[in-house]
Order: sequence, then structure tokens, then C-alpha cells
Amino acid sequence: MAADETAGEVYSLRTLRKRGQLKVFLGYAPGVGKTFSMLAEAHRRVSRGEDLVIGFVETHGRAETAELVAGLEQVPLKHLEYRGKAFEELDTAAVVARRPQWVLIDEMAHTNVPGTTHEKRWQSVEEILAGGISVITTVNIQHFQSLNDTVFEITGVRVQETLPDAVLDEADEVVLVDLTTNALLNRLKRGVVYDLDKIPGALANFFKRGNLVALRELALRKTAEEVDDSLERMIAGDEAVHPWATEERIVVCVRPSPIAAKLVRRGHRLAKRFQGRFWVVYVRTPGQLGGSGRRQVNSLFELARELGGEAEELHADSTGDEILRFAREKRATFIVMGQSRRSRMDEIVRGSLIARIIREIDHVDVLVVADPSKALPIQMEE
Repeated sequence: MAADETAGEVYSLRTLRKRGQLKVFLGYAPGVGKTFSMLAEAHRRVSRGEDLVIGFVETHGRAETAELVAGLEQVPLKHLEYRGKAFEELDTAAVVARRPQWVLIDEMAHTNVPGTTHEKRWQSVEEILAGGISVITTVNIQHFQSLNDTVFEITGVRVQETLPDAVLDEADEVVLVDLTTNALLNRLKRGVVYDLDKIPGALANFFKRGNLVALRELALRKTAEEVDDSLERMIAGDEAVHPWATEERIVVCVRPSPIAAKLVRRGHRLAKRFQGRFWVVYVRTPGQLGGSGRRQVNSLFELARELGGEAEELHADSTGDEILRFAREKRATFIVMGQSRRSRMDEIVRGSLIARIIREIDHVDVLVVADPSKALPIQMEE
């Protein structure tokens, strides 16, 4: 059965019985302390008399984490053999049969060994929630399906274990387990996160400082989407120091032309749809801007500001060079440009600005807005 079909069946059970609560400890990388935080909360709940058990916890050999497992009831794991090796997995049926008030299930994005009830651990979580049992779980930001391409662009690693964003959307509480990148790197170098022989490879790949800064911002923004406006205000004052955008940023390139206002409005609609930001820019190259052209540029800038955007006039010898520089500086995700009014032969001889922008900028979508005046007349059949 396909994962989506399984999820659909599990979600449908909510109409039949009261769904359990879901609390998620969200991190931006291994080693930030998600499992530790989850176990610490478990002990607080048990001390208050709540019925809580461990469904599955992965200590990763960390002594401080293993110490917190002691004293908590563990539902027996399912023992499986696969390709000649022994594995332990979450026993979904055993958890449902035990019917605790709360169950801890670590690493929600985990792929189960063949022979378990579900292919993915998050599907087991859904079944348990549908049975009226509340779940406390952990997950890292790189495992969400919507961010798979972004994480690949940041780290160069294509994450294979993913889960639907809808799982987080359904959470009753999301707790960001945050740690500065310096603190995480110190933990890694001390051997707290991985064995010492794995540290050089980790530092040279996934755990590069720039990767961690970007992933941390992704986690902050994802939490802001799921929780409340207070975290969003914190992020607004925290400018990114890496080249990857974690929100949609649209740069609209204009010049005095009949479709210029259309470009501004299109940029505004994109920014509104994606809850992003947009800039309207005009690159002035050497030479005089006539009176009518000056008035139109001013009008375009006024329209941009009325629609909630920002407007900037740039001065450069090369329009292409300046657009590329500005887009990179603003970490643009979209560039909006108007269809060229030049002839095809002229573009071949002198080069196409649009073609150059597409060719020379990475990870940015270029939207070319059609010029209605260049449309071919429709021939009606007799």
C-alpha cells in the first residue's frame, strides 16, 4: 500500500475517535539535543503522575541520553531479521495494546525495516494518535518534503527519509530545540554527536558551518510558521549570513515600457502568494533619462511602495551585471522580467539579457512576462 494511501486511512480514523495530542521537538541537525529534551520532559510528566512509556528512543551511544532512559517504562520492541542482520523497531500494536496516556517515539522520519506494520515511523505515529494515545516525538528540519530541494541546494545531500509537512501542521505543540552553531560544532568535535573517527568527514560535509547556519534559519522559520508571531518577529531582525534564501524574494526588473506596471503587479502577486518580499529595480546606464521616462520610473516606484514592495534605482555600465549583483545580494528566489521588444536578429547579434540572466544565476527562477503587443494575430478558420 502506498504511503499516501496509508496516511489517508489513518487520518480518516480521527472522525471515529478522539485523536491523541502530538508534541514535536524540532531541531536543525543531529546533536542539538532533541532526544535529551524529550526525555527530560518525560521525567517531569512521570513525576506528576502521568502514564507515560517509551515506544522507541535512540540514544546514539550518548551517555547523558542513556541515563535519562533509566526509570521510564519501555514497551517491548519488535525484533526483526533483515538480510542476515538483527534489528529492533517500534512495535505499534504493542503500544496501542498498552494504551498509555503518552508515548515517546524518537526520530519520526525513520524508515522501518521491512516486516514492520508501516513503512515509515511517522505512519505508526499517526496510527497511535488515531487510537487516542498522545505522542511526543522528534524530527530534524531536513526531513520535511517541502524543503527537500532547499536542503539539497544548501548541503549537497539529498535526504531520502522524508515525511509530509502535514504531519507537523497537525501537531498540537512544536518546540524548537535550538543550539548555536558554535556550540553544536564544539559538541561534534568533542565526540558527543558522532564517534571520533567520523568527525573529519562530518565537518567536511554536512556539518560545514555555512550549512548549519542555513539549516538553523530554516528551522527557525518553519517553527515560526507553525507556532506564533513572536518567533517571526525575532527572525525579522536576524539577517542571514549565507547565500540561500529561506523565504521567497522577488526582484522585478523594470524600464520605461508599456508593460512595466504589469511587471510590478505580477511581482506583488508572487510575493503575496508566497508570503515573501519584493523589490522593483531600474538599472540606469550612462545617458540621460528623458522627462517622460523619468516620470514613468517614478510612477513605477510609487506603485511598488503602495503594494508593499521596495524600490531602488541602480547605476551601472552594464544592466546585466547590476541585476545579477543585486539579485545575489538580496538572495532572490524569483526574477521577474518583461519580454524583449528587440528583434530576434538583434538579440542574436548583441545578445539577450534574459538569456544571460538565466545562464549566469543559480537556484533562481526567472519569470518572463509576455508583452501583449508582440502577440501574433489569431487567424480564424473559415
